[in-house]
Amino acid sequence: MLLPSGTPSEELDREQAYLTMLYGHLDRMRTYAATRLSAVLLESDDSPQARSERESFSRHYSEDLAKYDAAENGLCFGRIDLDGDPDDASEGPERRYVGRLGILDEENDYEPLLLDWRAPLARPFYLATTASPEGVTRRRHIRTRSRRVTAVNDEYLDLEAAYEAGGATAEAGGVGGESALLVALNAARTGHMNDIVETIQAEQDAIIRAEHKGVLVVQGGPGTGKTAVALHRAAYLLYTYRQQLARSGVLIIGPNATFLDYISQVLPSLGETGVLLSTIGDLYPGVKAVRTDSLRAGELKGSLDMVEVLKSAVRDRQELPAEPVELRFDTYALTLDRKLVSKARGRARSSRRPHNIARPIFVSAVVDALADQFAAALSSGIDGGATLLNRDDLADIRAEMRADPAIQAEVSRYWPELTPQEVLSDLLSDAQRLAKATQALPPEDRAELLRTDGAGEFSDADAPLLDELAELLGVDDAAERERARRRRHAQITEAQEALDILAGSAAAEVEDVLDADEILMAYDLIDASQLADRQDYRVHQTTAERAAGDRTWTYGHVIIDEAQELSAMAWRMVMRRIPNRWITMVGDVAQTGDPAGAHSWRQVLEPYVAQRWKRAELSVNYRTPAEVMAVAARVLAEIDPDLSVPRSVRETGAHPWSRRVEPARLRAELAALIAADEGPGTAAVLAPQALMADLAELDSGSVRALTVHDAKGLEFDTVYLVEPAAIAAESPRGRNDLYVALTRATQRLAVLHTTDLPPALADLPTR
Repeated sequence: MLLPSGTPSEELDREQAYLTMLYGHLDRMRTYAATRLSAVLLESDDSPQARSERESFSRHYSEDLAKYDAAENGLCFGRIDLDGDPDDASEGPERRYVGRLGILDEENDYEPLLLDWRAPLARPFYLATTASPEGVTRRRHIRTRSRRVTAVNDEYLDLEAAYEAGGATAEAGGVGGESALLVALNAARTGHMNDIVETIQAEQDAIIRAEHKGVLVVQGGPGTGKTAVALHRAAYLLYTYRQQLARSGVLIIGPNATFLDYISQVLPSLGETGVLLSTIGDLYPGVKAVRTDSLRAGELKGSLDMVEVLKSAVRDRQELPAEPVELRFDTYALTLDRKLVSKARGRARSSRRPHNIARPIFVSAVVDALADQFAAALSSGIDGGATLLNRDDLADIRAEMRADPAIQAEVSRYWPELTPQEVLSDLLSDAQRLAKATQALPPEDRAELLRTDGAGEFSDADAPLLDELAELLGVDDAAERERARRRRHAQITEAQEALDILAGSAAAEVEDVLDADEILMAYDLIDASQLADRQDYRVHQTTAERAAGDRTWTYGHVIIDEAQELSAMAWRMVMRRIPNRWITMVGDVAQTGDPAGAHSWRQVLEPYVAQRWKRAELSVNYRTPAEVMAVAARVLAEIDPDLSVPRSVRETGAHPWSRRVEPARLRAELAALIAADEGPGTAAVLAPQALMADLAELDSGSVRALTVHDAKGLEFDTVYLVEPAAIAAESPRGRNDLYVALTRATQRLAVLHTTDLPPALADLPTR
């Protein structure tokens, strides 16, 4: 049975009335959250417990307000009509409205008025087809602007019922609706990615809601919606596993800062704000990647060979004295020689602990040897070699030696306490240290790694090396833990003294009262430890804020976009942060541009999960029109003839073209083309790195001048591709970069060149 339809005007009015009702509920929810937030913030109790509760409630209501604000635009975007139960005549047809969040009717037994798009009951909106309608007779797409319904588009999935109801011709297949999908695809770009919650397709929905709790690899060519799927999967997982992931957090890794800015509004628009977005270069806390490596340097740093290089660099800091060193202690001369230090170093290394954690072993071994020297010198004139010192005396001497500044300084020369930044900066800026740690490298590769400018800045490829060094060095926090123990002991002692004073004063007050033992006092309800806890002020941060500053934080789920670009060293860094191996990684090995990037998913994953990973494929190209994809397909065939080209769902009628210009005229020609372009949306000038300085002035509000690396994951209405032959020759994977550049356009592609085109582009029409 199909619910009756009215005229188009009546249907718009009916949906407008329903939408107005939903916004009324949303306004009441927003008002309640705002009122409660104001009340919480105005509470005057300033005790630590009250502050903690205030912070918790404040965060809760602030998140609710952010979620309601995010749902303001596009609150409700669809409806499905379902048949009733054929075996129960009392159960009639059902309507389910689908939107950005769930709204319940509190006055009518909490009946759902609007389903969150992630709810299981909303899933038929995305999956139902004429072949498998899942009980859906009609799917309605509701287009809105602000709080006004502007259009409705119906798909009839029960063809017989649609015909009987006088409905329009049914659209077969096309989950999400062809008209709704094409409107979204043809819309001009704004410079930020939009969510696709209204037009999720069946193959995308299957990945977004996948129950796989291991590594899920989403392989898809250009324009298949990999990024959108990854972000909507993050929103879905946070909805489904809220309690688990709210504690541990979700990390999303993108290829560059431009990309992160491009996707930054998607999750907030879906009501999710507690996710950490980062590049690999910024994933190491306290370090911002600002340096640019050469391609070869990046490739070398991304290789697993760097693990042994870094181990060697750390061992190189565990030095031996070239000559014996004389130390004075209590007027006696002690000798620190190569043999003594070597023995102490051997003891520390044999512990197999990280460098800084093993340092106390080294210090103890050196101090023990020096204390033995001191005891021997003190007892040198005694017959029979007897010692004047007992065990307690020797313990006191060792303690004094550890505190002696001269001994401390000398010991630190041979086994210093190190930071990752210090070790890596010294390694890459000191030719002698670098040569010692990289003996297997040819001189030309060593020269690529060496920094001669003296700057202490780091690159994207340095972050995994810093992370590796942090593992090799460790953090000796014994002193901090001892200070914390003493602070805690002092707090409990102070709290106990306060309770003792309270108990003493209370005894005098109740001594004349009958049954004084039955009077309940404060010290009957709380002990010193609990009282100390209430005086301990803590700074409350969100999960994402705490995770961003903690290198050892382990996340509940990690999503990696453009995963093919990660080097082997970067994967080691990522895997430390996700020991449960619950990962969604999206990418396309045909688009790998980084020389240190992946050749295959198997190569990346087998060292960590063996065969325990699942692959999903996205095969439909929603972004790149067929005219552009036909050109890109020829480049893909040169990369690997066995790779399949994603099928484009649309044509624009705008065929790519090329123009050869004189080198001196290149910038002027580009400027003229950009000025003459009357098309809506955004544009990009994609060029080799060598030309970026000359083309930078073309960068404006709606036009971006970018290298292919910086354009990864982005899309533009118009792309001006400059010097494709130079892009292809720029790196060992230049053809992959050219493939990426060609597939950034959603509408129009123009190619400008001063030299011959690559063979795959040679037959482009000229203009």
